[in-house]
Amino acid sequence: MPVLSTRTQVLIGIALALLLAITRGNHFASLNLPSASWAVFFLAGVLLRPRWVFAGLFALASALDFSMMSSGTVSDWCLSPAYWVLVPAYASLWLGGRLYARWHSDGLHSLLLLALLVISSAFVCNLLSGGGFYFFSGRYPEPTLAGWLPRIAEYYPRFLSSMTLYVGMASALYIAALAFVGPRRALEIQ
Repeated sequence: MPVLSTRTQVLIGIALALLLAITRGNHFASLNLPSASWAVFFLAGVLLRPRWVFAGLFALASALDFSMMSSGTVSDWCLSPAYWVLVPAYASLWLGGRLYARWHSDGLHSLLLLALLVISSAFVCNLLSGGGFYFFSGRYPEPTLAGWLPRIAEYYPRFLSSMTLYVGMASALYIAALAFVGPRRALEIQ
């Protein structure tokens, strides 16, 4: 993926942070849209160069989660010692985005690569986040592999479809920018 200007990266970073904030949970700014969390971490890996962006987005997600819990808008069911497994889970999405950025080219075959990396990084994220919660949250007495495996089929398609929606919209915006203003200008917002 071509290097985006600093200004473009700042604008994209702000947009991703806002998307994360308005789609994560039930709080004062939530628009009741499907969660964009997975897509935000993946797209940040694709589009934003600074490594600290991952930590910043995770801090924002955590602040939203903990503020919703303390305000009583959500229960503390998901906030357990297993919460911190989200760090490697979200890192798998971010790294999937980084791989895509490295291998991207402007062509149709790149869409196949994007689809493969979205599917695979989302699957790893689901294994880590869902497995971490199931085995380490303390919410399930005597967790077993046999008890966990059906949960993958139950939750992965829903999370993948939300991620695909947002990554697909971002891809459409990128393609539209290339078509309307040309490859060089699409990457430099003045």
